[in-house]
Amino acid sequence: MPNTDVISFSRGAPSLDIVDTEGLKTAAAAALDADPARVTGYGTSVGYPPLREWIAAKHEVEPENVLVTNGSMQADAFLFDELVESGSPVVVERPTYDRTLLGLRQRRGELHPVAVQADGLDVDELEAVLKGGVRPSLAHIIPNFQNPAGVTLSGDKRRRLLELADEYDFTIFEDDPYLDIRFRGEQFPTMLSQDAQGRVVYASSFSKTVCPGLRTGYLVGPAELIGRIAKAATNTYIAPNMFAQATIYQFAQAGALERSIATVKAALEERVDQLSASLRAHLPNAEFVVPDGGYFLWVDLGEGVDCEKVASAAADEGVQVVKGTDFVVDGGESCLRLAYSAVQADRIDEGVRRLAKAVESARA
Repeated sequence: MPNTDVISFSRGAPSLDIVDTEGLKTAAAAALDADPARVTGYGTSVGYPPLREWIAAKHEVEPENVLVTNGSMQADAFLFDELVESGSPVVVERPTYDRTLLGLRQRRGELHPVAVQADGLDVDELEAVLKGGVRPSLAHIIPNFQNPAGVTLSGDKRRRLLELADEYDFTIFEDDPYLDIRFRGEQFPTMLSQDAQGRVVYASSFSKTVCPGLRTGYLVGPAELIGRIAKAATNTYIAPNMFAQATIYQFAQAGALERSIATVKAALEERVDQLSASLRAHLPNAEFVVPDGGYFLWVDLGEGVDCEKVASAAADEGVQVVKGTDFVVDGGESCLRLAYSAVQADRIDEGVRRLAKAVESARA
């Protein structure tokens, strides 16, 4: 009989105990008090103007370089619609976010996966792909605490990517929702901040630093491209959610965003350290890189393990995981993505113990 006491490593969302609900209540009231007409109106497709200006200042760009959207996945969709046509070559990381693969496949992009190493994308492999004649319109890169691999792109690789983009004339899509969730190690400059040629379009989100329920993300890029996307946004929904965006703006203005980030980082560091220790104890043959931030850990259970069978057996044991095959064009059969963000530290060891039992069951 399936275990009804479920421990979920499946979804990259913060647990409720690390969401500042009281701060959000205060921010929502402040948004209505400070700007009731704009907060309750349709607004414009570029987003809530004060938040747009706040984001522009954060990234040291002009407001016309910023579009605020209903979550970063909406930003992704708008960008893909602009730059990816049927048959367009697109470089993706291997593994990468499953919804990225879905969005690109829906637009019939020609996907060229490039391996991810412990320090991010294998730029030597990418260079070989480019020298072999592939001319991508776009290279999708998750530089910090990559989803699902948990690794971070090194400073040297960021510089090389910019050089390759300039040499081979493609856009780098720097998809960076985890930038502020670093709890140890060196923070590398964004590729956006080093881009002198207009090669980078940057995306981020407040889902990981505030909460996903407010569905607020954004794009930063060349003003002409942002203008075209803003027109498409007008035709799609007139405007994004002004109330949510104004709430986030007030949350940030009050200093609550910085406090929220500190809370999230402290909790996630404790959780990933516990997860790593539990994996070593209960699945000693598993291979993984311990993230320095973010929400995810990628684990390879070894040759001969079928992640689909493991995921099914794990569900019977009362633990939810996501199979590695969801995150790659092909392969990944022995891998799992574990999201530690929603599991409190005192529940993690029990979750991994159940997972180890499922792995043994799947091998039998």
